[in-house]
Amino acid sequence: MTFLRTCRIVAPEAPIPRLWGRMSQVDHGFQGGNLQYELSTGKDADRSRVAGEQQPGCPLFAGDKGQDDAFPTEEFVEAGYRPLFRGEKGYSGVAMLIRASADVKNIRYGFDDDGPPDEARLIVAEIDEIPIVNTYVPQGRDPKAEFFQYKLDWFSRLRNYFERHFSPHKPLLWVGDFNVAPEEIDVHDPVRLSGHVGFHPNEHKALAEVKTWGFIDIFRQHVAGPHQYTFWDYRVRDSVARGKGWRVDHIWATRPLAGRSTKAWIDVEPRLAQRPSDHTILAAKFDL
Repeated sequence: MTFLRTCRIVAPEAPIPRLWGRMSQVDHGFQGGNLQYELSTGKDADRSRVAGEQQPGCPLFAGDKGQDDAFPTEEFVEAGYRPLFRGEKGYSGVAMLIRASADVKNIRYGFDDDGPPDEARLIVAEIDEIPIVNTYVPQGRDPKAEFFQYKLDWFSRLRNYFERHFSPHKPLLWVGDFNVAPEEIDVHDPVRLSGHVGFHPNEHKALAEVKTWGFIDIFRQHVAGPHQYTFWDYRVRDSVARGKGWRVDHIWATRPLAGRSTKAWIDVEPRLAQRPSDHTILAAKFDL
């Protein structure tokens, strides 16, 4: 069995030791999992329910918007992990924490094409023979902005990256904040939100092009119903209680790995805590 966990942390200056204490305990009693949540600057790190005591084997971070020299390396090394990270202050960041005992190879940061490398948005490592790609996809800001086109191009570059480095016929995990709700069922009001950043036809097309390379949405493989969200905007009053959510954080895998997934779920409770993150926990179990 192997642990696969992903966590979004916006601020490395958050109380990391307390965060780690909670993160290391959230396994919901399962022997494998993929955890995702976000911590905002200055907020209480006590986000998650204690449901076990076994530390995750590979926590993944997306959205760590700090500089590399501010990353709390020592705390994680002391906890028995090897940190891999890239950050760009106030803009983007990705990281992996890998058990010291794990077999790790083929570590890469960013794209290797003719465009901007974007090392703080893409990190890859093969851990115990399972390649993991962790991404923090550009948000896009506004469909009329140049950042939006950059986002669409980013998906195209990512598809090419998968084609060059991986095979859809072998195990591969792609996780992170995709900044896109793929289908109507993934937003609370598809009619009103259609055309907005995060739920735009051009984004849907760009993400679908990546998916057709050979990915399966692990969450939707197990959960087909509506009202399943990972993000609720702070600016919307009582957004969780009113069901005003988006499913923009994802766990996708190629078919050989998807076939080993036995469960997927979203834990909304951390979003209901005092001074919560606007993202909550997304999880999946893999028998490896």
